[in-house]
Amino acid sequence: MADELVITAEGITRIFPVPGGEFTALKGINAEVPKGTFAILKGRSGSGKTTLMNIIGTLDDPTKGVVYLNGKAIEGMNANEREELRRKEMGFVFQSVSLIPSLNAFQNVEFSMRMAGIRPSKERDKRVEECLNLVGLHNRMNHMPAEMSGGEQQRVAIARSLAHGPKLILADEPTAELDSAMAAKVTEIFKEMTRKEGITVLMTTHDVGLMDAADMIIELENGERING
Repeated sequence: MADELVITAEGITRIFPVPGGEFTALKGINAEVPKGTFAILKGRSGSGKTTLMNIIGTLDDPTKGVVYLNGKAIEGMNANEREELRRKEMGFVFQSVSLIPSLNAFQNVEFSMRMAGIRPSKERDKRVEECLNLVGLHNRMNHMPAEMSGGEQQRVAIARSLAHGPKLILADEPTAELDSAMAAKVTEIFKEMTRKEGITVLMTTHDVGLMDAADMIIELENGERING
């Protein structure tokens, strides 16, 4: 359904203890992201983008408020349930690509499918090729990370995040180390994934040149949402 919500954040507040007091990184954030949406989480450094991303990705807990993923509250999930959710229903792309240097592009993508428990191998092989083709690297699948440019490595990381069929991909500043042309290419790949795969993508960035590609923008400033 077009209006099915993948992310629902209600009153998300995150307070961190600091020497001499407290620091409020997020102040009552509300947000809804429908299925198949390419959403950009926009804001300057220190605005709270990564903190909110970590809470949505079940890597951190809010001090107050609740996050629902596909209608299910994260609050109350134990560590094993969260890990299972991340492994099977989420994909992650970070500024630091973190490919396994001893594996080629094909093997790096396949590895994520093994971790998600996807078998048999023929099914994995076909899916890996589909994902590398989607990011324009079908002819580079046998290359090692050291043999690829930074942009190519990031595209392998995107294919890896996509391969196991997650419902949600969280991309934290994935274009920060790329030139403007490659950043635009990577952003277009995310957009294509929402159209072809029906995946929801939430990407953090402060690059205003990428905003036109988004279906929706969630803008933060000093821990508060300033749009919507």
